[in-house]
Amino acid sequence: MEKFKKIKTIVTPLDQVNIDTDQIVPKQFLKLIQKTGFGKYLFYDWRYDENENQKKGFVLNNKKYQGSQILITGNNFGCGSSREHAVWALKDYGFSVIIAASFADIFYSNCFKNGILPIILDEKIVKKLTHEPEELEVDLENQTLSSSSKRISFEIDSHKKKILLEGLDDIAQTLQFEDRVTEYEKQSKIPSVL
Repeated sequence: MEKFKKIKTIVTPLDQVNIDTDQIVPKQFLKLIQKTGFGKYLFYDWRYDENENQKKGFVLNNKKYQGSQILITGNNFGCGSSREHAVWALKDYGFSVIIAASFADIFYSNCFKNGILPIILDEKIVKKLTHEPEELEVDLENQTLSSSSKRISFEIDSHKKKILLEGLDDIAQTLQFEDRVTEYEKQSKIPSVL
């Protein structure tokens, strides 16, 4: 997993609540066996019509937001099934930060495991950011969002912050304790009876 760095980009506003994982990446696209390649299916039913033409009016089809790395959305983002593919699709599309007033628990956890920073802010702040999208800088180390006109602090668990800043997936976190594990295994060997 890559280390999280400062991000400065325009915000993509998706002002809807209760966006579930099947809307993020529909079930018919869950056949890939790697974590990449899901970006083209992100919000597929909202982005494309039955002939796979882009729908006008959907935010991801607006050229203004091309290359955006920050998605700001409504309450309870990532609800529904626990599919990790939803996070993979967001990451593969190019999002590194998702801002909402609340997230589904499993989705929230999956974000950290896959290098996406989910930021929880007060609903009033989220609404304001959604309706006045602008360029934001996300500084995880200092836990701030900054624009030309505002600076907003956000809270994050210190362990989750560390794994993003250091780019540690579950295996890398375990390998940090390799010496201790090896020592434990040496001490706990049962003598052979032969």
